[in-house]
Amino acid sequence: MSEIELRDWRKLAQALHARFGTKSLAEGARFVQAVGEACSDADVVPELRLGATFVDVASRDAALAERISGIAMEYGLTADPLAVAQLEVGLDTWDLAAIGPFWAAVLTGSTDSFKGNDILDPTRRVANLWFQGTTPHETPRQRFHLDLWLPSEVVPSRIEAAIAAGGKVVYDEEAPAFIVLADPQGNKVCLCTAEGR
Repeated sequence: MSEIELRDWRKLAQALHARFGTKSLAEGARFVQAVGEACSDADVVPELRLGATFVDVASRDAALAERISGIAMEYGLTADPLAVAQLEVGLDTWDLAAIGPFWAAVLTGSTDSFKGNDILDPTRRVANLWFQGTTPHETPRQRFHLDLWLPSEVVPSRIEAAIAAGGKVVYDEEAPAFIVLADPQGNKVCLCTAEGR
């Protein structure tokens, strides 16, 4: 991917993500149609979400992402790579096989969405759920936590805002890959980036 087009995209949990600003829903729809036509022969189809003043795009293929950036340039659209984010939910467990199928069925309606240590909804209606291995423990120990994937440039300002709102950094030894914050009651969230992985 060329440096110019790479500036449009940020790697989050499973894919490259970009947000292109539009002046109207109609302009966004024309861009989405152009991307659809240009990518009809692609082996990996991009995911597009149309909003009133933006189009969000996710692609697992760097060459396809580059093609989409070229289309955006033709349409005069500007990318805002710092506006992308992806939310995942993490669940601590010591017995993945016992609970994974349940959560897949509840969240997506099918145990087929349970692969490895992830549940990925193919329709993207619900956040990804991933399972973090842990040792057996008594309830109530925190089991769920959020993983918020962000562009690395955004993380410092999010940490600053979280601290100003009463939170604190509780773990940063693996930064920039992830930093753990806690709210005033100790509930945790990981700010994750693709860097250092």
